[in-house]
Amino acid sequence: MQNSKTLFLCIFALNNLNLLKMNLSKPAILVLEDGRTFRGKSFGSEGETYGEMVFNTSMTGYQEILTDPSYAGQIVCMTYPLIGNYGTNEEDVESRRPWVEGFVVKEASRIASNWRAEETLDSYLKRHKIVGIEQIDTRALVRHIRDKGAMRAVISTTDLDEKSLLEKVNQSPEMQNRELASAVTIEKNYDYPAENKEKYHVVAYDFGVKTNSLREFAKFGCKVTVVTAETPAEKVLAMKPDGIFLSNGPGDPASMKSVVAEIKKLTNSNVPMFGICLGHQILGQVFGGTTYKLKFGHRGGNQPIKNLETGKVEITAHNHGFAVDAKSLPADVEITHINLNDETVAGLKHKKLPIFSVQYHPESAPGPHDSEYLFKNFIELMEKK
Repeated sequence: MQNSKTLFLCIFALNNLNLLKMNLSKPAILVLEDGRTFRGKSFGSEGETYGEMVFNTSMTGYQEILTDPSYAGQIVCMTYPLIGNYGTNEEDVESRRPWVEGFVVKEASRIASNWRAEETLDSYLKRHKIVGIEQIDTRALVRHIRDKGAMRAVISTTDLDEKSLLEKVNQSPEMQNRELASAVTIEKNYDYPAENKEKYHVVAYDFGVKTNSLREFAKFGCKVTVVTAETPAEKVLAMKPDGIFLSNGPGDPASMKSVVAEIKKLTNSNVPMFGICLGHQILGQVFGGTTYKLKFGHRGGNQPIKNLETGKVEITAHNHGFAVDAKSLPADVEITHINLNDETVAGLKHKKLPIFSVQYHPESAPGPHDSEYLFKNFIELMEKK
């Protein structure tokens, strides 16, 4: 009984200490490019940061979201109200560092209550110099973005003047026509080994590849050679791959004309090809289609996708702000999946070539595992070859 009382008092004191730290936090301000302003408290690093304001509807997986290169150039708001309660660790990262420009939450937990936790979210953001803001009405922010569309924004703990920040945010770069894959891609090619026996060799274009995609391939006996975003088609074919993977990544796919030209050369090789997210959008352009910017994008782990070939509905993880225009696709390209929320194109396959793609993240980090079969489909294409 005495031990239980002592434990209760310790927890009570710790919670009060964390509340005190929260109250002592510096003020912070979030200003959108249309002038909408939110005032809150600083957490993470202090400073000033700019990016496209977007939101993610996942309840967990914030560390995977922070380290997803597809978020380069963006400030991310989490719709779930309490973020950080299970802390962070070095195993759950999806790339070599966080890529978000800023982080917005309703409440950032000061307690990391998980046996795998190595660091609090606040400490993690400070270490990586990511500016965050909390204690704002995230519901109002998300409703505003849904009504008005994703837009540029700034978070600041240094300049708290709305007019000054509004001027600066309107001078920051827009996401449309912005090429960012070259900013997140690796500097040097590397190999990711297969688990157990090596059966296939996959070359993966790193437009912002996530580690869990590589783990999925490794699980199926694939050695993956990860190459830079600008790698010429000739160099890829010289590696004699059994398959080619086009990864996810940030930015406007319409700005990647030179990459599209190289991938187009690869389609004539008859090597099986699989694209996700940005890779899907690139393939859409390779086939002669066009892409366009969505109003506020799809970001979260609960997007319903209908597989038109099977009639089944998958719950999937998304992170993208652009889509392939269905009307622009030629007759030899089949739409295989659609997003049930807005009927945008969510999957494609070529009717003659061993090439297919999806708009979402089948590696599921974070997210549901409904779409893991897509990796198996790719393996089957390589087996047939």
